[in-house]
Amino acid sequence: MKDRLITERLILRKLQEDDLQSVFAWASDPEVARYLTWNPHPSMEVTQSVLNVWLKDYENPDVYRYGITLKETGELIGMIDVVGYHHDDPVIGYASARKYWNNGYMTEALRALKNELLEKFAVIVIEADVNNIGSNRVIQKNGFELVTTYEKVMKKDGIPTMINSYRYYKKEGQENG
Repeated sequence: MKDRLITERLILRKLQEDDLQSVFAWASDPEVARYLTWNPHPSMEVTQSVLNVWLKDYENPDVYRYGITLKETGELIGMIDVVGYHHDDPVIGYASARKYWNNGYMTEALRALKNELLEKFAVIVIEADVNNIGSNRVIQKNGFELVTTYEKVMKKDGIPTMINSYRYYKKEGQENG
C-alpha cells in the first residue's frame, strides 16, 4: 500500500485516530450501511473499536485501506479498501458520507485503488447489491465486467439479497486502468 493516492479532486490516505468523528458520521448512517455487509454503528464506541482494528491492520504490509479526503478541504468523506481475497484476487469495498454521493468521488477513488492494485494483481473483484444502483454505476464506469449474480446473506439478520459480482481483468501490456 502506498502512503497516499492523489487524484484530480481527492487524496486517499491512511486512516488516523483523529478520524473518529468523520468515520462515525457515515458509519452510523442507516442509508450508508443499507447495502453493506455491516449494520450502522449505534455508538461512537463501536466506531472507535472498529477504527482501532483498522489502524492495527496497517501493521500488515498487504493491507490496502484508504480514507477518502477532499483535496480542497482535507475533509474525510469515506473509505475504500481491500476487504478480502477471492482466489487470491483482491475484493474491494467502499463507503462514503451520503452528502457526497452523486459527485463522482467514489468513481475517482475506485479508479485510483484499481490502478494501484493492477501493479500487483491481474484480476480485481468487487460486488454490489443489485438494488444499489449508484454503486453498480460506479463499478461499471471503472470498466468492471459483470460475471454473475447470486444470492448472499449480507447481514446478521439472515435475509438473503441478490449480489452482482464484477471482475476487472488486467489487459496485456496495461500499465494502469
